[in-house]
Amino acid sequence: MEHVDVAVIGGGQSGLAAAHALLRHGLRPVVLEASEQAAGSWPRYYDSLTLFSPARYSSLPGVPFPGGDPDRYPHRDEVVDYLTAYAARLDAGIRTGCRATGVRWGGGGFEVDLEDGSRLTARAVVAASGTFGHPHRPTLSGLEGFTGSVLHAADYRNPTPFAGQRIVVVGAGNSAVQIAAELARVARVTLAGRNPVRFARQRILGRDLHFWLTHTGLDTAPLGRLVRTPPTQLVIDDGRYHAALAQGAPDRRELFTGIDGAKVTWPDGAREEVDTILLATGYRPDLPYLADLDGALDGSGRPRQRDGVSPAHPGLAFVGLEWQRSLSSNSLRGVGRDAARVARHLAAHLAHG
Repeated sequence: MEHVDVAVIGGGQSGLAAAHALLRHGLRPVVLEASEQAAGSWPRYYDSLTLFSPARYSSLPGVPFPGGDPDRYPHRDEVVDYLTAYAARLDAGIRTGCRATGVRWGGGGFEVDLEDGSRLTARAVVAASGTFGHPHRPTLSGLEGFTGSVLHAADYRNPTPFAGQRIVVVGAGNSAVQIAAELARVARVTLAGRNPVRFARQRILGRDLHFWLTHTGLDTAPLGRLVRTPPTQLVIDDGRYHAALAQGAPDRRELFTGIDGAKVTWPDGAREEVDTILLATGYRPDLPYLADLDGALDGSGRPRQRDGVSPAHPGLAFVGLEWQRSLSSNSLRGVGRDAARVARHLAAHLAHG
């Protein structure tokens, strides 16, 4: 059976940042990436997606985001190219098409089962598989009997297949608003949710929001220690999305109260036939491989961790979780800091283990 220093599960931005940090501490990570490309979930996001942060604030450790204007907002495909190039520069074993299916404690270390039936042992494990593989699909009254189409934002690519439809997008965050506004160019769209849409200006006094977050230290403040539940997501807007909602394209309504066949019932009692319900309702940590590792997850499948380290298994760490430590924990601009902290812990743990 193969033995490695550290098995990093996930080869996207979190796994690559973790591998970089581990190498700096003299450890030899092996990165296990389920897809065929070391770019995480980025190749599967919707076609028009751009970063919310400018290129100058969107880099992993050691390699600035390339290209021209550092104040531009890179497109999804630029991020894919950047991550692929970053992976190629790392002196780490990156194995694509290699899905971890289980992790157990074997007495002297962790045993990691792989989808192809093979197994390896590791002195430590970093769970860096993100959330995209675990879309959150809330329980909505009547949704299971809806006779139209239901999809999650994870399955959405572009508006072309939805031309002329009547669509309800459920959610109030960045993806919900952006997808709803994009669909409204070709369809009749309602953005529905339990919470109001809260906007944050993308530029303040001529500077991008992330300049101010960085300048004030709020971006790196250890708020995850103080607030266990993330606050309501703000929609970062340059003015376009606020204007689109003001013009009714899409329109905004409270969440429907029920569904009967293809018809939704709105809070005012009106009933309306709908072609598609698109759930832009976020994601949850994608950690099924830790289900049999005692104490690693809580009852809802979320990791038990403090500052990215498992209290039950000090050789198990997490990188890239939303709200792990700071506002930027699961972003390109911030994941490197969490990775560095986790790598320091693992290096110390293994030195004394």
